[in-house]
Amino acid sequence: MKIYNEHGKLTGLACNSCGRVILREREIWKEDFISIQKEWGYFSQKDGIRQTFDLCEKCCDKLLEGFQIPAETEEMTELV
Repeated sequence: MKIYNEHGKLTGLACNSCGRVILREREIWKEDFISIQKEWGYFSQKDGIRQTFDLCEKCCDKLLEGFQIPAETEEMTELV
């Protein structure tokens, strides 16, 4: 969940799972996180609904640990 100050400037986000706040200073995030947005369509029970959430790295790891089929993971040699 994005956090904005009284002037509408993005200052941080709260992990939707654990509630921990990740700060943003001078346009730089102090920790990494994952943002997910899903627009549900036909053949779902959520047709016409958009869901958005953010997870800190620790909560993302917990989610991935529960997968029956592991997420594909590859090492990147060049970081942008």
